[in-house]
Amino acid sequence: MDINELLKGVKCACGKTHTCDIKYVYIERNATHRLSEICNEFHSILLVADENTFGAAGEKTVCALGDKVTRKVVFSGASILVPNEDAIHRVSSNLEGIDLIVGIGSGVIQDLCKYVSFESGIPYVIVATAPSMDGYASNGAAMITGGMKVTYPATLPLAIVADTEVLAAAPMEMLKAGYGDIIGKYSALNDWKLSHLINNEYFCPYIYDLTYNQIERTLKLADGLLRRNEESVKAVMEALVVIGILMSFAGSSRPASGSEHHLSHFFEITGIIDNTEYFPHGIDVAFSTVITAKIREKILNGEFSQKIYRESKEQLKSNLCAIYKEVAEGCLVLQEKVGNYENDRTALYLEKETEIREILSEMPSSQEIENMLSLVGLDMNDFYSLYGKEKIQTAVLYAKDLKDRYTVLWINYDFYGGISSH
Repeated sequence: MDINELLKGVKCACGKTHTCDIKYVYIERNATHRLSEICNEFHSILLVADENTFGAAGEKTVCALGDKVTRKVVFSGASILVPNEDAIHRVSSNLEGIDLIVGIGSGVIQDLCKYVSFESGIPYVIVATAPSMDGYASNGAAMITGGMKVTYPATLPLAIVADTEVLAAAPMEMLKAGYGDIIGKYSALNDWKLSHLINNEYFCPYIYDLTYNQIERTLKLADGLLRRNEESVKAVMEALVVIGILMSFAGSSRPASGSEHHLSHFFEITGIIDNTEYFPHGIDVAFSTVITAKIREKILNGEFSQKIYRESKEQLKSNLCAIYKEVAEGCLVLQEKVGNYENDRTALYLEKETEIREILSEMPSSQEIENMLSLVGLDMNDFYSLYGKEKIQTAVLYAKDLKDRYTVLWINYDFYGGISSH
């Protein structure tokens, strides 16, 4: 697919004209050479990286930009970088006299630069160091503020520059994460279609189909990824960027983020709160996609409830406080604003039962998803071993409270929330 052609926009049958304000995408060997031309009109550049990502592409980037690099913010590579208030301050406090931010990295570096760019009005360019996630071209920044995972509307990059030699040398875990993040789109797309039915949420068949095509394309690349084949890595990166552009087309992350991402956020947030280990984002998404497939199978194999489950406000607050601790209040405020707990969908579920079952049955089975993950050596036993049955069950019930988005997690809660063994 010609990504730069896609960037020109699409007048769509859904009634919208889809646009994306990224000017350049270069995914090629020695792509950093393009930086001198891309950044020609800028004079004072802030580089943002961590020690690992700077080691991967910092020298090439500095070489291309020369004396335009006025300042650098390089985070420690010894620990996981959290995109929180402290990290934001480190970047934003170095902006005096800066007219361009150049980030070197992947997920967190990208989100930091995107967020600070939006807040400051200073444009940014991202030099990608791993094909590990789909946020490069999306207009949302996934930050952790007030202890909560919040996706803020943010600035799109002026350009995405990805040297395929650098991408292919990324840690294998990050290559698997990018593959896993794309497999997660099976679940996200299914949730999008489900919410369109239940909530009449905006839905675009063009975006849906093109996202689905990226999943199908990626499945063929597993062996090449494991061999660090540069063309395979390039193709995965292209798929991730295309999906990011499609999120911009949709005006939200809906085509790419649903129940599987909510579960992933649960493990990340509780990991940070409790200081416990969690998988990289894309790998958590991949494993969580198996769990959401199992949820769909459970609903398809059961009868639709004649009365949905609701716990008392006191019990809900107690449960969320036990899980999320200082973050619980933010979850409660969010859900009160959205009104999900006040919404009795019993009649709607029964009325739409046939259509709901049709949508849920479109998702590949949990075994099929497991087989896809096994192609890159991702084993569900590692997931079960790290988190354990109880934590996974808790995530299935309460990960939904971290977000305002309707997904299959809500049907599961509505039908099975009051059953202790699920």
